[in-house]
Amino acid sequence: MILEKQRVVIGMIDGFGMDYYDHNELPVLKSMGRDGLFSPASAVYPTVTNTNNVSICCGAWPSAHGITGNSYFDEKSGTADYMENSEFIRVPTLLERAAERGIPSALLTCKNKTIRLLSKGSSIAVAAEDAPADFIDRYGKPAHIYSREINYWLWEVAVDLLRHRDDIMLLYVHTTDYPMHMWSPFETESREHLSRLYELIGQARDAAPDAAFLITADHGMNYKKRCWDLYRACVARGAPLRFALSAEKDRYVKHHRTFGGAAWVWLNSPTDERVVAETIAALEGVEAVLTKTEAARRFHLMPARIGDLAVIGDRDTVFGELESAREELEPTYRSHGSLHESEVPVIVYNAAVKLPPANAFKANLDTTRIPFGL
Repeated sequence: MILEKQRVVIGMIDGFGMDYYDHNELPVLKSMGRDGLFSPASAVYPTVTNTNNVSICCGAWPSAHGITGNSYFDEKSGTADYMENSEFIRVPTLLERAAERGIPSALLTCKNKTIRLLSKGSSIAVAAEDAPADFIDRYGKPAHIYSREINYWLWEVAVDLLRHRDDIMLLYVHTTDYPMHMWSPFETESREHLSRLYELIGQARDAAPDAAFLITADHGMNYKKRCWDLYRACVARGAPLRFALSAEKDRYVKHHRTFGGAAWVWLNSPTDERVVAETIAALEGVEAVLTKTEAARRFHLMPARIGDLAVIGDRDTVFGELESAREELEPTYRSHGSLHESEVPVIVYNAAVKLPPANAFKANLDTTRIPFGL
């Protein structure tokens, strides 16, 4: 296990798709890729945070760990809720594996939901969204969760821990993708955000020259034109269904209004499958409709935690809950969840273990799975 050889810093840069990497200078990050290992890779589907964050932190597919979205639908109770509790995770995270070996670790995140999901086993767990008083005393009060500045605070804490807590052998840092929802790779605000963020990661590298840095993302981001409420759309077309859920739906409404490019659909009866699937497939912007079995096989998902049908949007389309069947979105709206937000970077720097060639890193979860030997 790599932790028995050196400290490890895992940077999960939320929303950092390959277009952000390709169209910004990022000298620190790109030098780490040149000196270590760099590869474009595929995010896990659905391309939403919880599914990918857990996949990276476990080095495993959703078919093993069980997290298939930001939310879930309980078929027995008929209610939906957020999938953000560690009890949902079926395999040990890296933080838990470290704890089993007596190795201290730290989880730093912008979002409270990540604490609920991933903090089990960690020695330190801090969410900037609700920072503890002692961290505020030391580092100042973080910016609001809906800001780019909150990411800077997070990595400033990471740098300080690396300088002063060499007992922490594993550091997992998860930023927020709010800046990516707000700005494309080409906008000034985005360039400023990434420049400062990767300057701080450079400081982290300098603070811990002995450490391995494993850096990747959970998904990219695209402009979207339309949103479908699949429940309303099907009812209006004479094909009622039991429930439809955007896999993107979480508590951070300002990011995306809970709309995403992947949705699960539950049927009233198995006999409705053909007519509902055909009705949804005919909607503008629907790229594919898969059965539960097809989706689980293709995307390494846990069948018990997805709908009877999986609906995939094209580059311009998202799904969610509306007051009507369809809404045309504002020109600035950006989100993810579909296959069109799948391409993300993988960077492994200064690893003290033998690694295969870069092209072996095909999925973002390989960023941890391969170096940790999982």
